[in-house]
Amino acid sequence: MSDLLNVLDQLRESIAGKATGVPEPQVRTAGVPSGTSLLGLIKHLTHVERFYFQSRPITSMKRTFKPTRTETADDILAAYREAVRESNEVIAQYTDLSRPAPSPGGRGATPTMQWTLIHMIEETARHAGQADILREQIDGATGR
Repeated sequence: MSDLLNVLDQLRESIAGKATGVPEPQVRTAGVPSGTSLLGLIKHLTHVERFYFQSRPITSMKRTFKPTRTETADDILAAYREAVRESNEVIAQYTDLSRPAPSPGGRGATPTMQWTLIHMIEETARHAGQADILREQIDGATGR
């Protein structure tokens, strides 16, 4: 399990780093026609962490990508880091990855913790790649 969690944690830090220090309004400005922004990606991943590891429902997946006007970059990044910390506490309880993960509800059969970790690696990696492109468009920054 430690290998899976290490990969996930590296991806989590990578995407958080892409939004750290980016000034307003660029951090929340959509960089592509779909409306995706750096803050939107972080907010979305916060909800997804809580959904899969903490069984917190998501009522509108579309809204998870939309920071409100009152949410600051610091607020969203702090919420993401807190969600990651809480998720890691749940993950640490698993010595057998074939056991069911916390049930997010409304998704049919409950996935195993192994499936959930692999899915979150895929989810976070996909959005980290999107964040790489958005950050490069903002100020040319590239890399992890």
